[in-house]
Amino acid sequence: MSYMPEPKSLDHLLAQVSRLHHERARAQFGALGLHRGQPPLLLALQEHEGRTHTELADVLHVTPATMTRMVQRLECAGFVQRQPDPNDQRVSRVFLTEKGRQTAERLQALFRTLDEETFTGLSPEEQATLHRLLLCVRDNLLRTAHFTAEDHP
Repeated sequence: MSYMPEPKSLDHLLAQVSRLHHERARAQFGALGLHRGQPPLLLALQEHEGRTHTELADVLHVTPATMTRMVQRLECAGFVQRQPDPNDQRVSRVFLTEKGRQTAERLQALFRTLDEETFTGLSPEEQATLHRLLLCVRDNLLRTAHFTAEDHP
C-alpha cells in the first residue's frame, strides 16, 4: 500500500476516502465490463424490472435524458432489453437480460466484498454511527446547496 499523508481537515479526509473507494469500485466495475454509472441501474432493475425510463430516472435521481443514454449503452452491451409497453406503444419498459441478471448478482457480491474491505476494523456499532453521521453531513449539504437532480444520487 502506498503512503498517503493524513489530511488536516475532515473535508479533505472525506474527499480522500471517497476517491479511494470510487477508484476501487471503478476497477471492479471495469472487470465486469461496466462504467461508473451503470452498476446502480443494473441493481435498480433487479428491484424495479419492467419500469419505464422515466420511472427509472426517478429511482436513480437522474434526468430522463440521462436515463435514456444509460439504457441505450447497457442495451448495446447486452445487459438490458427494452420492450414496448403493451398499453402504450410509445413507451418502452426496461428488463434485464440473462447477462444483466448474472452481472447484477456479481455486483451485489462485489459490493459486499468492498464493504467488508472498507469497514474492516469497525464494529457494527461504529459502522452504524458512521452511517448516521454521514447521512447528517449529506443532508446538510443537500439542504444548503442548490443541486439539480443529476448532482446527487
